Amino acid sequence: MHSSHLHSSARRLLLAAAAALCLAAPAFAQAQAYPTKPVRLVVPYPPGGPTDIVARVVAQKLSEQLGQQFIIDNRPGAGGNTGAELVARSPADGYTLVVATTAHAINPSLFKNLGYSLSKDLAPVSLLTSGPLVIVANPSLPAKNVAELIALAKAKPGELNFASSGNGQSTHLSAELFASMAGVKMNHIPYKGSAPALTDTMGGQTQLMFDTMLSAMPHVKGGKLKALAVTSATRSPVAPDVPTVAESGLPGYEAIAWNGLLAPAHTPPEVLARLSTALKKVLAAPDVKDKFEAQGFAATWTSPEDFGRFMTAEIDKWAKVVKVSGATVD
Repeated sequence: MHSSHLHSSARRLLLAAAAALCLAAPAFAQAQAYPTKPVRLVVPYPPGGPTDIVARVVAQKLSEQLGQQFIIDNRPGAGGNTGAELVARSPADGYTLVVATTAHAINPSLFKNLGYSLSKDLAPVSLLTSGPLVIVANPSLPAKNVAELIALAKAKPGELNFASSGNGQSTHLSAELFASMAGVKMNHIPYKGSAPALTDTMGGQTQLMFDTMLSAMPHVKGGKLKALAVTSATRSPVAPDVPTVAESGLPGYEAIAWNGLLAPAHTPPEVLARLSTALKKVLAAPDVKDKFEAQGFAATWTSPEDFGRFMTAEIDKWAKVVKVSGATVD
């Protein structure tokens, strides 16, 4: 009898201790448990584009790290806003995330009535990739470099047509930033995506385009386009012989395209921390670095705080360009 009595009081003590622990650390337990079911990763662009490619690599690796499926959900529309707004309005539990891009930092200045606020309704987790755009031109364009391009644009104001993957995308506004800094006027022709824009630049309907290296460089290698410069502050390891805009005629110019991971605002900090820790491993993996570098992107991990500061700076930078260029959404 005696031993079972001891046994039961020991059990009561253990249960009390366990209950106290549970009270003390529900958040800790929750973070340790996350994720306990599949996570939806919303990509606000169609399948096959640069953001989708990055998201699929990251989703697969996060699934391996965290032991739950990260499922891609493509929700294109409204310059990336459809997908971002969907996630901004989702439960703040870490089970619905969005891959944002430079366009999401541009959109607050471009769209009059956004249905969400990038800074208030979404919580930064980390950058995923960053990389330059490349200025590509039809081989018949007389300019061989940035200095010659600026001279040509000054000689023929408003006559040079540049293509973009859409109004207000980084491919549009990086060219507007270039034009405003160089004091030239070029004519913007928006397309629905990079592919048709590149096709028309190769066909000569447009003369040039600022595009991601991922989609543009194969055509440069194939001789259908020529690369004039990259838009980052330093040269790209993917094309080390292509100079930067800043070194070849327009000092101080820099524009990068980026992808980053965001969660709904008010997602528990422990969940964000768990994602952040997993992403740090994912983005440091040699095979991930290699995959992204082959596309002209650097795998770039940042803390949630640093990514938040980066986004604020990007929103301010592009707001000025939108204002100067008078860019609007048709």
